[in-house]
Amino acid sequence: MSTANNSKEPLLRIAKRDGISRPKAYAIRVVAVLLSLVVSGIFIFAVTKLNPVEVYEAIFDGAFGTSKRSWVTIRDSMMLLCIGVGLAPAFKMKFWNIGAEGQVLVGGIITAGFMRALGASIPTPALLVLMAVASILGGCLWGVIPATFKAIWNTNETLFTLMMNYVAIQLTSYCVALWENPKGSNTVGVINQSTKAGWFPAVFGQSYGLNVILVLTLTIGMYIYLKYSKQGYEITVVGDSENTARYAGISVKKVTIRTMAISGAICGLAGFIAVAGSSHTISTSTAGGRGFTAIIVAWLAQFNTFVMILISLLLVFLQKGAIQIASQFNLNDYASNIITGIILFFILGSEFFINYRVILRSGKEAEHK
Repeated sequence: MSTANNSKEPLLRIAKRDGISRPKAYAIRVVAVLLSLVVSGIFIFAVTKLNPVEVYEAIFDGAFGTSKRSWVTIRDSMMLLCIGVGLAPAFKMKFWNIGAEGQVLVGGIITAGFMRALGASIPTPALLVLMAVASILGGCLWGVIPATFKAIWNTNETLFTLMMNYVAIQLTSYCVALWENPKGSNTVGVINQSTKAGWFPAVFGQSYGLNVILVLTLTIGMYIYLKYSKQGYEITVVGDSENTARYAGISVKKVTIRTMAISGAICGLAGFIAVAGSSHTISTSTAGGRGFTAIIVAWLAQFNTFVMILISLLLVFLQKGAIQIASQFNLNDYASNIITGIILFFILGSEFFINYRVILRSGKEAEHK
């Protein structure tokens, strides 16, 4: 009987960790990154016969090779970080907000509309404040709608927020057609290009300096909000167990709507930053898929907004590097994207070993049984 039981025991068992120290968790992530570089190097040499070190140098050059490239990398990292910060409270509450793309687009539409309508009549500082407030309210509304349906009728927030993206895309398409410049181009063009009305001013001599200040301020504020405020505590309790929250006297409906209002508002502000502080135009690609990439940022960081800074920078670094190696070594997009995918696979896979441990059946245990 004992022998039979032993023969049925699997060679490997997976058990959830009770906890892991922070240094060990980061060590696992570092090992994962190093392994990903080794595997990527093998792939590079096997497929292209290129020196992997030269390819890695090109990746770095694509992201930070010049001052302009460095600031574009920082700009895009801040954009991704802003959306990740917006998703953090909703995901910590286990409200699966897949609608960041739409919330960003709504904020961008409102900003572009104000720039076109009021750019010639209101001073830029006042216009920026007005656009920021309006985009925050627009994104807030786009987040509150699915939250209200979830709170009252228990609808599926994943599908609801996802569908809201398509509504926002259609609204954006309508506005692009309405604001075509020049006519027939199917684009809005750069808004207020000659006057720069509604554009972010340069800060410390840098065009994207204000982007950095705004997003880092949000990052610090969200960290304090989630970790030290009463509302942050309520978000944590609702995310852990709605029944426990109700037993503690917390209104789950109120917390759900309030949290999604904040999440949508920050994503709407990201749309404002994208239009007024970066592209100065609006299109269906203004969000650029960042609403989905930001989900990876939020999850990998475990909703720690300071860690999100590093992850956002890493993802944008890989994206810029992939573009560089594709052009420098005449590789197609598939090869460069595979390299990026390998690195991301190892980084995401490291989270498994942080949360779970693999137990190998020992010969001694088998013999004893």
